[in-house]
Amino acid sequence: MALHTRHPVGAPPQAPARESTGHLLLRAYSILLLVIALATTFWFNLLGAAGLVALVGATTVASVIVWLVVRPTIGWRRLPWLPLAYVTWAGASVIWSQWPQATLLTWALLVATTVQGIFLGSVLTWRELVRALASALKWIMGLSLLLELFVSIVLRHPILPNFVLWEGEVVTELYWVRDNLFDGGRIQGIVGNAHLLAVAALLAIIVFSVRIASGARRGWLIGWIVVSAFLLWRSSSATVWLTVGATALVLATALLMRTTRRPGERTKYYVAYAGIGVALAAVLWFGRDMLLGMLGRSSDLTGRQGIWDAVIARIAEHPVLGWGFATPWVPWEPAFDGWIVVNDLTVFHAHNMWLDAWFQLGAIGLGLLMLAYFGYVWRAWFFAVDRPRWDLDADRPYQALTLLPTLIATVLLVQGLAESRPLMEWGWMFLVIFTHKMAQSPLVGEGPAERSLAMERGESVDRTLR
Repeated sequence: MALHTRHPVGAPPQAPARESTGHLLLRAYSILLLVIALATTFWFNLLGAAGLVALVGATTVASVIVWLVVRPTIGWRRLPWLPLAYVTWAGASVIWSQWPQATLLTWALLVATTVQGIFLGSVLTWRELVRALASALKWIMGLSLLLELFVSIVLRHPILPNFVLWEGEVVTELYWVRDNLFDGGRIQGIVGNAHLLAVAALLAIIVFSVRIASGARRGWLIGWIVVSAFLLWRSSSATVWLTVGATALVLATALLMRTTRRPGERTKYYVAYAGIGVALAAVLWFGRDMLLGMLGRSSDLTGRQGIWDAVIARIAEHPVLGWGFATPWVPWEPAFDGWIVVNDLTVFHAHNMWLDAWFQLGAIGLGLLMLAYFGYVWRAWFFAVDRPRWDLDADRPYQALTLLPTLIATVLLVQGLAESRPLMEWGWMFLVIFTHKMAQSPLVGEGPAERSLAMERGESVDRTLR
């Protein structure tokens, strides 16, 4: 006979676990760091060079303090040693640098970016990192659209950096926002550069799509993808359109590799894709005039050939050690001021990260950079195409999140052919973040670093954070 009892077997209901205030502040701070890296030119246009340096310095000191307080679990043998070797060589170049003051300043910025990358990769779990990236990109996409609307509807005239009012004729490239939203011209958003806005929009589409594929609520994310696609289209960057194609190809390849079941089955795909890659490279090279013409660009990628020729001539003078680190080329340095001028403005990087590294740090620095990117790409590829496995169970499902480092690597490598951004700002930070994170936590949600971070925040290590 059943009896009523006031002592049920089940535990009494409890409120769901909530994140602590400290962790919420850490997440907000992480988003701020990513916004600074992804939209560095926004802060430069808003605060000026001195203000930007002060902001980077203050946030770097703050990150070190937070790091000492949080003390995340770190495998010191798994630090991103190859990127750190490049940073060390860049610092050593002050010994033979032809512009020592520029070397010290830009190297300090490189160190700060590296510290921030290791910090973010250490204090955030994989899922938190993707969420923080998504939030930062939402801010950049949203503010870019709002600023363009404000300039075109309220001000109705272009604006210069720092909101300077200028009488007379101004070089078009100096404008922060050109008031092109409603006239069909290229828009620049808060970053003040159409190409940088296009790259940010592409990164946003990638990150938002990964979030959706990971099971996040898709309603608002689809809206953000539409906004990002609009900004990508209106910024009209030929290099980024080529990056879109390369990213789609890499994504399709990774998904195809995930369908294999037997050992050695991927070999035929690797051989086939190697042949396709050679054929595609030949088509792009021999048909570059037609393809770039279709994208509205000249065959030398809008004057880049002249820049590359000038840089190669300098490389021939110091091919082994280089001229000294300076990323970017600070325009007030006499050696750079007026050296290469495009559209009446001094160029501040080589528009090719490999040539830039060779020019500054010689063949040794170029070799270290190649090793750093090779290590990143190698680990990211198998992070994407291998099933998560730490025991005899070989049938665990793939996770969409593991595709992100490979797709980001594709963006960096393609951009590096026509830009030097992968050597600084968000490009270098992403290299450090993902290299460090994949070494520390090669499995999403598994391992000492991932589990300790989750448990410290009152999260169940078995549930998926969305």
